[in-house]
Amino acid sequence: MTVTLYGIPNCDTVKKARTWLDTQGIAYAFHDYKKAGADAGKLAAWCAAAGWDKVLNRAGTTFKKLPDTDKADLDAAKAVSLMLANPSCIKRPIVEHPGGLLVGFKPDEWKAALA
Repeated sequence: MTVTLYGIPNCDTVKKARTWLDTQGIAYAFHDYKKAGADAGKLAAWCAAAGWDKVLNRAGTTFKKLPDTDKADLDAAKAVSLMLANPSCIKRPIVEHPGGLLVGFKPDEWKAALA
């Protein structure tokens, strides 16, 4: 099984997800947004699959610090632009696996999809 985990290494939720994958014996590739950036095509595909409102992390400090004009009138295209410019605005972690996409870390959901 080919699994790719996208996130930021110092994010606590990403750390929990990586530990969970390790304890389950699931091999994965890690894509670090801070070092490798975000890909517009992937972001658009994730938004199409899961909904931009699920992929965009509006609870984080990065999003909250954005100017109100950036946060107003959000749609898929504007959300992708914000996430490209501010990778910390991408919900973490995101996992691509042969069966689909996981957004956020929910152990029960992950076990059903990956185990």
